[in-house]
Amino acid sequence: MSFDSHDQRAIGRRMRDLAVRAGIETLAYFRSPDLDVRGKSDGTPVSAADLAANALIVSGLRQSFPEIPVVSEEVGGDTPSDWSAPFFLVDPLDGTREFISGSGHYTVNIALIVDHAPLLGAVYAPALDRLQWVREAGDAVEETPPFAADAAGPARALSCRTADNAALVAVHSRSHLNSRTRQYLARYAVTEATAAGSSLKFCLLAAAEADVYPRLGPTMEWDTAAAHAVLKAAGGRVVDAETGRDLVYGKPGLANPWFVACGRGVRVLPLAP
Repeated sequence: MSFDSHDQRAIGRRMRDLAVRAGIETLAYFRSPDLDVRGKSDGTPVSAADLAANALIVSGLRQSFPEIPVVSEEVGGDTPSDWSAPFFLVDPLDGTREFISGSGHYTVNIALIVDHAPLLGAVYAPALDRLQWVREAGDAVEETPPFAADAAGPARALSCRTADNAALVAVHSRSHLNSRTRQYLARYAVTEATAAGSSLKFCLLAAAEADVYPRLGPTMEWDTAAAHAVLKAAGGRVVDAETGRDLVYGKPGLANPWFVACGRGVRVLPLAP
């Protein structure tokens, strides 16, 4: 299955609309005193907002594109018989801990994976009024709020800045910054570091607000796919921290290796022996 420019624009626009609709849905829960949080079998939290956003996105994608499987972090997704074929990859609410804490650093994420790589992506941070998405391969934009669920608004093209490796701006996790990542970042010439939650870290790179984001800890493919698509279309990359190769999708178990996301010109350092 291949997608020409017209196909990509139709799919990208539908992904964008569903991300906005799902994000609006989560805001009703975010502003509620009762978030209805439960524990999943892996010990991570899930809220009623996760499940509501998931149901909206999965049903919307299936209705619009029944031939493309939908893989989701939450219940109700598909298990593709052929992981080399195109599939959607959804994280309806990335940053559940941020959502629960009230920080607003959570995102709705929808990606289209083609040939084991993210082709299209939509990332919406409803509490922060940020929306980035890929209209077609190589065309990433950030819309200007307010956002309508059925009409794309004015947008600016996203393009990663060219890094000064002697004065890098780094971004790291608000909730998962570990000693390995601290030690790794210390090897770069970082003059400024900022913390962000969820897939927003990639968004800062795509928007030319930061240069490098290392993640030396566990993540899943749905955590990164949509924002990886945006960053890639903006001229950035996400590489396996050990091999230096581009991150791939549709792996057994869907677990990511440690990785480094970066903008243009960043000299990615190897892991310390």
